[in-house]
Amino acid sequence: LAQAILAHPAAGPSAPTPSSHSPVPAHRVRVQAGMEDEGENEFVGEQVNEILKNAITKNLSNVHYNKDRVNSWSTSIIDDTLKELAKLNKPFKYVVTCVIMQKSGSSLHNGVSLFWDTKTDGATCVQVGLDTMDCIASVFGCMI
Repeated sequence: LAQAILAHPAAGPSAPTPSSHSPVPAHRVRVQAGMEDEGENEFVGEQVNEILKNAITKNLSNVHYNKDRVNSWSTSIIDDTLKELAKLNKPFKYVVTCVIMQKSGSSLHNGVSLFWDTKTDGATCVQVGLDTMDCIASVFGCMI
């Protein structure tokens, strides 16, 4: 099944929404694989969003855009997010992306289309606007 997630910083702080092609909301996918606790094997977008927001805030709060530091900031956000996701001990492989763009009046459009099992896999995207830059981070979780 195909699923799409869109993010557009110029559109404001609203969360990205799945496309009309997606039969399951991208932010919450429940997996029922015979586990006693139904939530144990679930990609919970709200939980992942918090992890992303915390990693972005930790690395980008109180800093000004500096093109020489963007690579290290992106790497730190991705690493911090992966470490926190690993602590959830859920049966997922994760892919984390991070885009940091200096605020200059230009718009940044980010989109992705996924061809996977929407019953077991999930994705979420967070956009954080700061004084001098925008950050868009995404997590894709594929059940193992």
